Amino acid sequence: MQPPSPTLAPPGLLAHAAAVSRRSILAGAGLGLGMTAFRALLADDAGEAGGLPGLPHAAARAKRVIYLFQSGGPSQLDLFDPKPVLAKRHGEELPESVRDGQRLTGMTAGQKSFPLAASPYRFAQHGAGGAWFSELVPHLARVADRLCVVRSLVTEAINHDPAITFMTTGAQLAGRPSLGAWLSYGLGSENRDLPAFVAMISRGSGRPEDQPLYDRLWGSGFLPSRHQGVKFRSQGDPVLHLSNPAGIDAGRRRDMLDDIVSLNAVRREAMGDPEIDTRIAQYELAFRMQSAVPELVDISSEPRHVLDLYGPDVTRPGSFAANCLLARRLSERGVRFVQLFHMGWDQHTSLPKQLPLQARDVDQAAAALVTDLEERGLLDETLVVWGGEFGRTAYCQGTLTPAAFGRDHHPRCFTMWLAGGGVKGGHVHGETDDFSYNVARDPVHVHDLNATILHLLGIDHTRLTSRFQGRHFRLTDVHGTVVRDLIAS
Repeated sequence: MQPPSPTLAPPGLLAHAAAVSRRSILAGAGLGLGMTAFRALLADDAGEAGGLPGLPHAAARAKRVIYLFQSGGPSQLDLFDPKPVLAKRHGEELPESVRDGQRLTGMTAGQKSFPLAASPYRFAQHGAGGAWFSELVPHLARVADRLCVVRSLVTEAINHDPAITFMTTGAQLAGRPSLGAWLSYGLGSENRDLPAFVAMISRGSGRPEDQPLYDRLWGSGFLPSRHQGVKFRSQGDPVLHLSNPAGIDAGRRRDMLDDIVSLNAVRREAMGDPEIDTRIAQYELAFRMQSAVPELVDISSEPRHVLDLYGPDVTRPGSFAANCLLARRLSERGVRFVQLFHMGWDQHTSLPKQLPLQARDVDQAAAALVTDLEERGLLDETLVVWGGEFGRTAYCQGTLTPAAFGRDHHPRCFTMWLAGGGVKGGHVHGETDDFSYNVARDPVHVHDLNATILHLLGIDHTRLTSRFQGRHFRLTDVHGTVVRDLIAS
């Protein structure tokens, strides 16, 4: 019998194989690995990995951000913005002069009646600034003097996906870099063993099966992909493929990565594709994370009083409380931007049943995060942001009953709060009308909020740009004004 004929490779593949000779591999690897190592050494000397020359533009009040994103649209009327008029006019029609022809969602546009719904929850003033807090958030009320409450946020989108996309990227259409990606791009990371940007998701008790969230919300858009957020999971490895496969030890893993980096370096020199640099850097980061991440997520060393501070859910992986504690641990290790997405705030119906559960999820843990950062001396340099993509309507969606009423989406005014990082503690900014339907004083647009966040990090929002498709893009598009009244003197 004749031996089988060798399989012929396509001519293009043979040509490419010939080009990647042993000499070119060694030459390219020497240059690629040498430059990678050189950049790493420079980053070590500077105390940071990456970032743009000349940034920050000015002295920074904050070094890092923890963004507690409440997905679904928390009701400002039931948490932070009480309206006594609604109690007096409960069940009456929303005055047309208040709505003034503003658009409604498809879920309530067909309603023939828009009955006003008073909040069933008691409110009280707290702290030196006299901020109002609902009985649903007693722990946040206790840290009122640390919070800067903004009651006059305004957004442009009326439905969830474009509204969340707008809050996180500054545009309603997908494809732009997220806030965390812009910060990674501009400022880099303070810890080479961890990502500059980490995202985590928790499901709310009020609506566990609320609308989905997409990875593009923490994506890098047209920026190099190394700036996208790394999603930490609550089950298995915190990061996919973090553990070595069975039978592969750290030494063999290191040898394998060296070979892969060598080949990538050759390809980079041949193609000039900057994404290959990203691939090399991400392989190296993944290798370093194999040591850094297990220690990070192991909370067994946390004192009992700290665990008690965050509440009983802190030991349940994937809960908002557990993610808040991880956010603190990430921040104290120099991670630039941590974004927690807590789902379940979309109370179209059954608000009296769902909203207390949602508030219980986040109240103690969010207050604990502020307290914990302060006790560790980190709050002054860590900006904490809490809020969702829009607010809720003063009128009821569907039939108004004591036990089952709901509120529709409302972009015209909603409440967020900030803490630490150079903002005024115990301060209340802005005011809404008697129905919490329109801003009555000091509106803050989403672009204004993002411009202010960047300013606190020492960044001029008009100068942090990236050229794409023939124009320079930025997080705040062509808008945005820093809200000086939110910043501590």
